[in-house]
Amino acid sequence: MSASPVTLMVARRVAKGRYPHFTRWLNEGRQLAADFPGYLGSGVLAPPAGDDEYQIIFRFSSADTLATWEHSASRRAWLARGQGLFDAPHEHRATGLDAWFQTHSPAPPRWKQAVAVWLAFFPVSLLFNWIFGSALADWPMLPRVLVSTLMLTPVMVGVFIPLSTRLLAPWLEGRWSPLDGLSRRNSERRT
Repeated sequence: MSASPVTLMVARRVAKGRYPHFTRWLNEGRQLAADFPGYLGSGVLAPPAGDDEYQIIFRFSSADTLATWEHSASRRAWLARGQGLFDAPHEHRATGLDAWFQTHSPAPPRWKQAVAVWLAFFPVSLLFNWIFGSALADWPMLPRVLVSTLMLTPVMVGVFIPLSTRLLAPWLEGRWSPLDGLSRRNSERRT
């Protein structure tokens, strides 16, 4: 089994009229998971307007710790209490950076993942340094880096990396290449 952190993403479509019960049940499950060794966190992505499919994310320190939680009697009892609150779930597991690229199957090559992360990180880091750089300039390096990473990491993980991967999806999935435009222009010139 892998020693890398593992992310379990579950899509659940809420049954009609069961939203309040579903959210209570969901919060109970997140609290339950937090009691297990290796739990690193969880989150819920609400659906866009007009949709009812929630994305639930559980992160554990390894495949082994995730399996312990998944196969536990308390999780089975929690899932049984949720019967009727949602339709059949769709599950996906990802390790490392693949967790940010879960919508792409198979995951894009690592170099494309690195480009997508860098394209998200560079402008945000530049803006952060433009706004706060002079205020932090006199600080020793360790606290300066600590503060900047504490402020930037949640923003990057929660907003900008998902945005970057969504905007770059055609390229990440291999459906578009910068060379597509070049070859199209060359063929237009020949005609």
